[in-house]
Amino acid sequence: MKALDDEIGRQLARAMAAGQLRAGAGKPTVVDEAWLQTPPGLRMAFQIMKSAGVPPAEVELFRWRASLRASLAVADDEATRLRLQRQLAELEQDIAFRLEALRKLGQG
Repeated sequence: MKALDDEIGRQLARAMAAGQLRAGAGKPTVVDEAWLQTPPGLRMAFQIMKSAGVPPAEVELFRWRASLRASLAVADDEATRLRLQRQLAELEQDIAFRLEALRKLGQG
């Protein structure tokens, strides 16, 4: 058994040296509020994306929404305000549809 453990150790060391593994990978999943709010069917996929540093597309939509809200708060002419309000309404509807679809997908 010791020979097998040694061989596994050598293989892992080679993989880390080749950049195929990250130091600290394989840590247990932290069960926090975000994990519990994620639909069960999507938890592992989102965890893998998070570990890889790839946020879900919806995160960019939230950022865009925040940017539109900030622009709307400082808009000084009515035409710009109306355009931003329309864009914001469309974006919020898109976000709502996406989140509902994810919720349904994650439930099974």
